Amino acid sequence: MKRLLPILLGAALGLAAATSALAMERGGAMTFARYDDSTVIDPVYADRNPDLWMVTGLYETLLRNGPDGSIVPGLAEGYDVAADGLSIKLKLRDGLKFSDGSALTGADVVFSLDRARNPELGPWAGLLGAVDKVSADGNQVTLTLKNPDPTIVSILATFNTGIMPKAAFEKAAGANDQEKARAFFEAGPVTSGPFTMKSRMQGSSMTFERNPNYWRPGADGKPLPYLDQVDFVIIPDDATRILKLQAGEVDAAEFIPSARVGELGADPALKMELFPSTRIVYAPINTRETRKDGAKNPLADVKVRQALNYATDKSMLIKLVTFDTGKPMTSLMSAATQLHYGPEPLYPYNPEKAKQLLDEAGLGGGFEVTFTTLAGSADDATLFTALQQMWSPLGVNLKVEQVDNPTRGEKNRSGDFDIHTYGWANDVNDPAQVTGWLGYYKQRQAVGTGWNNAEFNTLFEASNVEVDPAKRKDEYKKMQEIYAEGAPLLFLFETPFAVAVSKSIEGYVQTPLGANDFSEAWRAK
Repeated sequence: MKRLLPILLGAALGLAAATSALAMERGGAMTFARYDDSTVIDPVYADRNPDLWMVTGLYETLLRNGPDGSIVPGLAEGYDVAADGLSIKLKLRDGLKFSDGSALTGADVVFSLDRARNPELGPWAGLLGAVDKVSADGNQVTLTLKNPDPTIVSILATFNTGIMPKAAFEKAAGANDQEKARAFFEAGPVTSGPFTMKSRMQGSSMTFERNPNYWRPGADGKPLPYLDQVDFVIIPDDATRILKLQAGEVDAAEFIPSARVGELGADPALKMELFPSTRIVYAPINTRETRKDGAKNPLADVKVRQALNYATDKSMLIKLVTFDTGKPMTSLMSAATQLHYGPEPLYPYNPEKAKQLLDEAGLGGGFEVTFTTLAGSADDATLFTALQQMWSPLGVNLKVEQVDNPTRGEKNRSGDFDIHTYGWANDVNDPAQVTGWLGYYKQRQAVGTGWNNAEFNTLFEASNVEVDPAKRKDEYKKMQEIYAEGAPLLFLFETPFAVAVSKSIEGYVQTPLGANDFSEAWRAK
């Protein structure tokens, strides 16, 4: 049975030793201020970040994403992928239990994974689309695949494959799976993760309580979590969340606006955490030969797209929008994404190079571009104003079109735009998700840009069945190089997850995928 990445496990042990050196303590509670409430924390039906980012607090997966996004053991102590890539075997740990004390068995794993891959249920079934059958024999679980899938290991560490109790779920009220899921959640679910749900007042508050049967040991050798409970309060307004934190009414607050990061970082009672993330801010460029109205599209010329990228001062945008908390994009994916390749920021500011490219494209005399933004977004307004000033010396007449979010999405799908604002954060610890979304033509026409590169498409398809890690790494390197040269986006910046935490709290982490991890959080007494 293959053991998981000894180097990463060694790093984890090093972190545990460091935590022990801090004399961490058990017991107590922490209060966490959230911007929005969860609707239903279910591995299959979670489809909003307030749900997605809480799933693994209640439901453990066979493998886990560590705090830095690496894959580490979970309910399974190891795994073995067949040489032909057509099956994966995992061994469950001995003595696993759910929060109610019932045994966690292979039957629960089969039930959970079959549910997760059912296309008639939640939106994430496609992540397990390569799975033909899930079976269990004692502690041995086998996934038989229809075709090799190099993402399968990462998917088994993804929220939608959280393990649920078959018997308890099936006893829940409801005529179908969705009704049972809601009833199961609202009644206080039986869980496999570090916490159970003690109470909940919809739209107001929620409390997680320590799962007494959780398996994973802490630095002191006793099972996690350290805290007895985590109390969540819902405070949509940024300023109010911060006021509550400064007053000591809450111990942590998420989604700190960039403009407040410096202030809170200087507060002696607080720690201003900027957790590495997979979030990128970019602007899709319509690369089609003609605009929606049939007029010739100047952005179809790659030299024009490259010129606009060179004419964009990313350092200035990072200062204006993120208050220097962001960093320039170096690839189509964030630097925290597996198989990222980007030795330096894409298209460093060079207005002279931009002018040269526009002259070569025959557009030295200038042209008009519409920039579609979200109405009411201060960040989008700042981006437009800055780009308008940066591009004006090149003769680019940038006009703004303000729309709501549904309209922006529809314009993206229909190709009725020139350039528009957008953002992304990975849900899966594998580059296939973001790469398919942004670059693969057959998936939403490369994030609506219409960019259609045959070599890129072929490489992406090959990478989705390539089980040799070295070959897959080479495929992704080449794809990122092709995409950078094709410039179907304005490559803007990456941003961290900004969370302000009381100095009395240690060990809370928000992972690069956004998950809130309280399993190793503790309060100094």
